[in-house]
Amino acid sequence: MTQPVPARDPGSAPPVSKLNLAALFLSQSLATGATTASTVLASLVISTLGREAWAGVPSTLVTLGSAASAGIFGWLMLRDRRRGLVTAYLLGVFGALVGFWGAWQQHIWVFLLGAAVVGMSQGGFQQARYAAAESVGPSKRGLVIGAMMFASVLGSAFSTLLSTPLAEFASGLKTSAEVVGWLLAALFLLLGAVLTSLWRPPAQVAVQEASPQAASKAAHVPISHPQVWPAALAVAVSQGLMVTLMSLTPLRAHNMGMEHPAIAGLVTIHIAGMYGLGWLTGPLIDRFGVRFGYLAGAALLLLAALSAPAGRLWLAPSMFLLGLGWNLGFLAGSKALTNFRGAQGKVDALAYLTAGVGTLSGGLILNRFGFEPLAWGCAALSSLLLISAWYGGLSRPAAAVAAD
Repeated sequence: MTQPVPARDPGSAPPVSKLNLAALFLSQSLATGATTASTVLASLVISTLGREAWAGVPSTLVTLGSAASAGIFGWLMLRDRRRGLVTAYLLGVFGALVGFWGAWQQHIWVFLLGAAVVGMSQGGFQQARYAAAESVGPSKRGLVIGAMMFASVLGSAFSTLLSTPLAEFASGLKTSAEVVGWLLAALFLLLGAVLTSLWRPPAQVAVQEASPQAASKAAHVPISHPQVWPAALAVAVSQGLMVTLMSLTPLRAHNMGMEHPAIAGLVTIHIAGMYGLGWLTGPLIDRFGVRFGYLAGAALLLLAALSAPAGRLWLAPSMFLLGLGWNLGFLAGSKALTNFRGAQGKVDALAYLTAGVGTLSGGLILNRFGFEPLAWGCAALSSLLLISAWYGGLSRPAAAVAAD
C-alpha cells in the first residue's frame, strides 16, 4: 500500500514567523478580492456584450479551468510550493488582462478565453491553504486554514469598497465598472504573486521538495488511499452542493420577485457564512477533530437545502447555513489532507469538477422539475458527509493530535 508523505513529521511544531504567514494570508485575501471584482460579475459583462443567454458560460469556464489545472499545480508544488503558487498568480494576471481587453474591445471570445485562464490560475492559488497549514504543527492547522478563509472576507470587502473609484475610472475608459474589475483583478493577483514570493516554506518541507525521490513518492498517493478518500468525498460534496445552491438560489429569488439589491444581500450573507466564522470553525476542528467538521457540515448543509424552498423569508438563513456548512466540511477535509501532499491537487480538481457537474445538472433539474426537487436532492446528497465521518474521522482532539 502506498504510504503518505507527511508535510512534516507529525507532532512537530517549529517556530512560525507571523510575517511569513501574513504573506500567504494577504495573498489569499487579494485573490478573493480579484475574483469578487471580476468573475463574480462576469455574467453582467456577457450581458453588455449582447449575449445574455451565455450568462453562465464564464463561471462554467472558470470552474472547468480550475478542475483542469488543480492536479497539474498540485504536482508542480510537490517540488516547489512557492514557485507553483507564484506561477498560478501570474497566470491569473495574464488571464485577467486578457479578459479585460476582450470585454473592453467587445471581443467575446477573447473575454471567455481570459475567464478560462483565470479559472486555471484559481486551481493553483487556492492551494495556498495547504502551504499555510504546512507552516504550523498539526494542532493549529485548522486554525490557520480557517484564518485564511476569514482573510477572504476582508479581500471581498476591500474590493467592494473600491466600487466607486472603479466606476469613475471606468467612465474615463467609456466602459463599465464590471469590465474594469478585470483590470483591478490583474493588479490584485500581481500583488499576490509578489507577496507569495516572500513566503518561505518550513525547513523540513524545503528538504522534501529538494528530494526527487520524496516528490515522486508523494505524487503516487491516490485518492483511493484509505485516509484520503473520506476527506476527498467531504471536500467534493461540500463544494458541489454549495456551488450548485449558491448559483441557483439567486435565480429562485428573482423568480419570487426580489429586486437586485435584495439578491445581492443574499450573496453577501452567503459569503459571510462561508468565510466569516473561519476564525472559530478552524479551532473547533483542531479541538474536536475532523469528524466534528464532517458531522456539523452535513447537518448544516441538510438544513440549508431543506429550508431553501420553504419561502422568501427562509432564503437568507438558508444561504448563511449553506456557506457555514461548506466551511465546516471543506475545512475539515482540507485539514485531513495536509499530510498527503500528493493528493491535494487531485482532490481540488475533483471538487471543482463536482461543482461544474452540480451547476449543469442543477440547472437542468430546475428547468424541468422546479426548485423543490433540486433542493431535496441536495439535502439527500449532504448525507454523504456522514460516510466521511464514519471512515475518515481518525483525527482526534488536540491532546492526541499526533495521530492526525
